[in-house]
Amino acid sequence: MPGPDYNILSRFIHKVALQYPAVAEMSFDIENALVKKKQGQPANHVFISGLARSGTTILLQYLYRTGAFTSLTYSDMPFVLMPNTWKKISHKKNASVQQERAHADGILIGPDSPEAFEEIFWRVFYGKNYIRDDRLTEHYVDADLSRKFKNYIGNVLGAGTSGDKKRYLSKNNNNILRIDYLQKAFPEAHIVVPFRDPLQQAISLLNQHVCFCEMHKTDRFSLSYMNWLGHFEFGLNQKPFFLGDEGVFSEMQRHTKTDINFWLLTWKNYYQFLLSHTGHNTILLNYEKFCSDPEFTLMALFSKINIPNPVFELQPFTPAIKSVAGFDKDILDECRSIYKTLEKQSR
Repeated sequence: MPGPDYNILSRFIHKVALQYPAVAEMSFDIENALVKKKQGQPANHVFISGLARSGTTILLQYLYRTGAFTSLTYSDMPFVLMPNTWKKISHKKNASVQQERAHADGILIGPDSPEAFEEIFWRVFYGKNYIRDDRLTEHYVDADLSRKFKNYIGNVLGAGTSGDKKRYLSKNNNNILRIDYLQKAFPEAHIVVPFRDPLQQAISLLNQHVCFCEMHKTDRFSLSYMNWLGHFEFGLNQKPFFLGDEGVFSEMQRHTKTDINFWLLTWKNYYQFLLSHTGHNTILLNYEKFCSDPEFTLMALFSKINIPNPVFELQPFTPAIKSVAGFDKDILDECRSIYKTLEKQSR
């Protein structure tokens, strides 16, 4: 999210680079023309995806810290579709300077922190096919778009440390919209999807939605920035996922976005769909187990995705348990039934 270092010039550059698809497409073409792909790139990438507020960002940071991966970072902004070229011409920022991200959840970020910028690719090349006025829709990825996406991954890998063969790592919560494609196009990759207690996650989503709405009212650039990134999770630009279930989507539409039941139904919509679209390379990760035993949970994950176990001395922590009134018990019961199924499949 835009911070104090986003002065007028920086905001203008971001607008030019991100608002106009033609400029972003041109930057991608320039990158492909100038950059020679490294031979023998790895194919066992890791795609982190999940409903927001399930721990995807902290998981991204821990995986990135292993040194086994290359990922887009804040220093790649705003020309994320030309990471090699931008790396050569941009001013290197002080990586030691960090600040808490806009979510106000204690997670610190800096220029070298990995972040969810992959969706910019999909918005630029295919946005009008899945970004609607009131929803984000599941979509088909044809051969041409798939070729471009694989070229894009190659460019990100090429921008990594010279001579290395690190794997691609991304966090993109919108990948639920194309999860079937990712499983088929990258059979050696892993798709890691955290899940969390539905009521606690719904409360967190609601709180973030309220906070981001206030932010967007006072800072219109922050709203534009979220649109450019393809982040529609909460705030004035919130767009729910439409995953083919007319019934649950219609039920969501009957609730305002300041109603806890809208967010419970958002949880149900996401994870109910996920259960019927998991493949051999999908790994479900329990957020509550991660909190209670982070070291064991990460070691088990590292084993599954085939990376050496780094030494992380992590202490268990108990996230704050929050309460809320007005939730529909029947909806919550349905969500908890799905949660139990996710638990069983995550073992």
